[in-house]
Amino acid sequence: MRTDSSPGTLPAREHLPAGDAGTPVLDVVIPVYNEEKDLQPCVLRLHEHLKRTFPYAFRITIADNASTDTTPLVAARLEAEIPEVSNFRLEQKGRGRALRTVWSASEAPILAYMDVDLSTDLNALLPLVAPLISGHSDLAIGSRLARSSRVVRGPKREFISRAYNLILRGSLQARFSDAQCGFKAIRRDVAQVLLPMVEDTGWFFDTEMLVIAERAGLRIHEVPVDWVDDPNSTVHIVKTATEDLKGVWRVGKALATGSLPLDRITRPFGDDPRDRDIKDVPKGLARQLVGFCVVGGLSTLFYLVLYSLFRQFGGSQVANALALLVSAVANTAANRRLTFGVRGSGGAVRHQAQGLVVFGIGLALTSGSLAALNAATSDPGHSTELAVLVAANLAATVLRFLLFRAWVFPDKSDSGQSTVVASHTPSSPTYATAQYPQPYQQQAYQPLPQRPGAHPNVPYQNRQTTQFRAGEVADQRWEDATMHLQPVRPTDTDPRDSR
Repeated sequence: MRTDSSPGTLPAREHLPAGDAGTPVLDVVIPVYNEEKDLQPCVLRLHEHLKRTFPYAFRITIADNASTDTTPLVAARLEAEIPEVSNFRLEQKGRGRALRTVWSASEAPILAYMDVDLSTDLNALLPLVAPLISGHSDLAIGSRLARSSRVVRGPKREFISRAYNLILRGSLQARFSDAQCGFKAIRRDVAQVLLPMVEDTGWFFDTEMLVIAERAGLRIHEVPVDWVDDPNSTVHIVKTATEDLKGVWRVGKALATGSLPLDRITRPFGDDPRDRDIKDVPKGLARQLVGFCVVGGLSTLFYLVLYSLFRQFGGSQVANALALLVSAVANTAANRRLTFGVRGSGGAVRHQAQGLVVFGIGLALTSGSLAALNAATSDPGHSTELAVLVAANLAATVLRFLLFRAWVFPDKSDSGQSTVVASHTPSSPTYATAQYPQPYQQQAYQPLPQRPGAHPNVPYQNRQTTQFRAGEVADQRWEDATMHLQPVRPTDTDPRDSR
């Protein structure tokens, strides 16, 4: 996908290398708000499952977004007792805000999240992240609507879920099956570029992220899950549905106007390095030919309708010129977006000007054909005129495609790629977390660490902590700030903990 305004695209996916290192491969985020009862059982169960089944180092991050009960105390105690658990605190609500902030700060190459109620069976976790580790996919989601999924929930929530996904398919042409299942994962290099494009900070965050990723051509892997509804869920269905519909309208409008720079997160076709070394082979030729033929066929029908309409009010030459002019503008715009993948307003005026030059060549061919017809017979029939114009347009179409591909929308992918710099500085409150090592560079991962056999017992009081703002997290400017977390008192130990 090419554009004149985009600074670059994502590189090809690669399998993360295996080996020993100090950085967790997987960071599982649990966003919580007033979950003092469910948080500890969730973390203990998830930690036990990962320790038993996941072959690499991992971390569990509790993202507490403005809880007002004892959730912060429970989260701090879990962080102190379990080395693989970290705790973030935000002073504003919003699941999307919590995920964006934690994922932006994490140095793990694979980022995931799940709901605190653990409605999704944890046996789907490894299949969820495996395609991301292998480099096969960019995002992965759990799907409750897959044929092999087993779901237990009431008819009301079943209807709402299916109706919402039908709305997404009809309005945003979404092809993924389940947007709101709280069980997703993403590669960190993709998240760094994709998250700044997602505006929502609440429940629509998932849907917006998936729609943008899918429209940009990223690969989304779906995993069938076993899912049991939580009858004590605190989600406000009516309010959430209203906000989701507003989000659908906003994203649909952005996609229709081309204001989203989707080409910033595209992948090259063919991830095999041998494919990328092939020289002098036209890229995307088959897809462009199909797109051009479809647009050309529709443009020809549009042109013929316009010609028949204008012919009723003037001569054949005037009708031909007007019909060709209007259809040429529409044809250039459609080919720009659909055939050659140019998005955004950058270069649109120049493209239309070049398209008018191509239009002039087509006008000369069709006008010359009409002149030859009129010279051959003094009063040609309307059907004869249309037949001659169709033949002339076929010749002009071949020339138009060649000019579009070589001159108007040339492939600039070999002229050098520039680095994508994604920044996101929303207004957000201060929150606390344990200090992390220097994050990885965007495309340079260290070897995958293996999960150690024994975990060091680091006292909570000796851990260093850092304070920063969410905008600084996304910009990776959190090195120089400080904060102090209160140590957990011995009396804070939860008597329900059987350990």
